[in-house]
Amino acid sequence: MTKNYFYSILLLVFFFTLSSNAQDMKQQPKAQETSIIEGLNLYPNPVSNGKVYISTKNDSEKEIIIFDLLGKKVLQTLITSKELNISNLNSGVYIIKITEANASATRKLIVR
Repeated sequence: MTKNYFYSILLLVFFFTLSSNAQDMKQQPKAQETSIIEGLNLYPNPVSNGKVYISTKNDSEKEIIIFDLLGKKVLQTLITSKELNISNLNSGVYIIKITEANASATRKLIVR
């Protein structure tokens, strides 16, 4: 009986040691990337005509990545204008990530 307790305690110690090491190995986020784009406007939202307009203070080239709610990437593109064509997306709720000049922002995007 005491052997079972000993093995149980040994197993618990081993488990906690592994879990703490796994947490220490997590990658730290990039320090140089800013998380908010200044003057970001995303309109119309909800989208019903298949086009969404994205404007920022700089209005430079933007990388756009759109994910569905399960995290699957459904669209990735670079745009130089304000207009983004999303007519090929089905109706639903999406997450849009906009990256411009080492700054990024995420927003909820609703397509009707």
